Amino acid sequence: MDLVSPGRGDLPHRLGEAVVTMRDPSGRPIPDAAVLVQQTAHAFSFGNIGFDFIDHANGSGSPGDAELAELWLDLFNTATLPFYWGGFEPDPGRPDTRRLATTAHWFADRGVALKGHPLVWHTVQPPWLLNHDTDAIERLQRERIRREVGDFAGLIDTWDAINEVVIMPVFDKEDNGITRLARERGRIAMVRLAFEEALATNPTATLLINDFDLSSAYECLLEGLLEAGIPLSAIGLQTHMHQGYWGEDAMLAMVDRFARYGLPLHLTETSLVSGELMPSHIVDLNDYQVTSWPSTPEGEARQADELVRHYGSLVAHPSVEAITYWGITDRGAWLGAPIGLVRADGSRKPAYDALHSLVKGDWWVAPTSVRTDAAGRFRLRGFAGDYSVSVPGEADRSSALRLAVGASTADLML
Repeated sequence: MDLVSPGRGDLPHRLGEAVVTMRDPSGRPIPDAAVLVQQTAHAFSFGNIGFDFIDHANGSGSPGDAELAELWLDLFNTATLPFYWGGFEPDPGRPDTRRLATTAHWFADRGVALKGHPLVWHTVQPPWLLNHDTDAIERLQRERIRREVGDFAGLIDTWDAINEVVIMPVFDKEDNGITRLARERGRIAMVRLAFEEALATNPTATLLINDFDLSSAYECLLEGLLEAGIPLSAIGLQTHMHQGYWGEDAMLAMVDRFARYGLPLHLTETSLVSGELMPSHIVDLNDYQVTSWPSTPEGEARQADELVRHYGSLVAHPSVEAITYWGITDRGAWLGAPIGLVRADGSRKPAYDALHSLVKGDWWVAPTSVRTDAAGRFRLRGFAGDYSVSVPGEADRSSALRLAVGASTADLML
């Protein structure tokens, strides 16, 4: 029985193996037939932010956006879209729903899954929220969650429900309504608020808690939330490494600490620098302000090596189900850092090609021609995800297959 297999098969917890029987329209097996098998999507979430394509999706983009979009779509399958309250609703009652919905549809039409970020956060808050007392702030925050989750249900069903709760009640960089509310109500009440309203509006939503503080304080918060019965769908872990790659050992030790809660882990915000590293004495990454932060050949080689090591170690960990890289391009990148996989001029960095070689190479089943055996069967071994089986040269004769982890059988009709 012919076997279709990926470039590398050393990640058994990511692989499925199916005995596939091809049948004709009457249900009879098709023996000794040539078929073309090709993977079309990963089950694992390889994500990136979709911020760069909002204008493009709405017909007002910049030169080079189409080419950049092609690079994005050839590598990633999940887009995070920005719902920062201050930017989404700078004037009360005038949310940016239409533009974000158009952008979400643009991605969805191209087979991309979507996540909204975030529903509750103390940063990038609308100044008008400070005109209200804490009871009114809570009411407005609840209404905001119901509105966004309801307006986008069926299009965006995964949300960072609440962001950076550990620091939320003690945040002192600027006054904002959400920190006032968190200081009065407490962290657990803030998380409960976010989850209550989101689930009341969309009971099947996937809801994350997300944080950059990966210390024991986050662990204590998670333990309190689980004891309180708050239904976390997954734990979000931010890993912005502007001061240098942490290394596989440190990264996996951190992942193991959070894996013990038995929930899926999402590496929600990952970045690696392809230029000079941020000085190690900087505590808040936002405090590092420089006029120019260029990408360098040496930095790009380092970034590519570290990206392969980072993704390789995390995909090998059974608790990790999603990794979101925080930007495709250096153009307009967060903090002006050279963290993109594509230079500001649109050319690919080595990191892009290195990651592509994993996601669409080592971890991908390339188009393969096989023959069915006398019983109309062939065997498919590959990374969990979507596959197409077709008759070579006859695009109208094809069938789709969803390959799950583990062993299975499937009957397909051609």
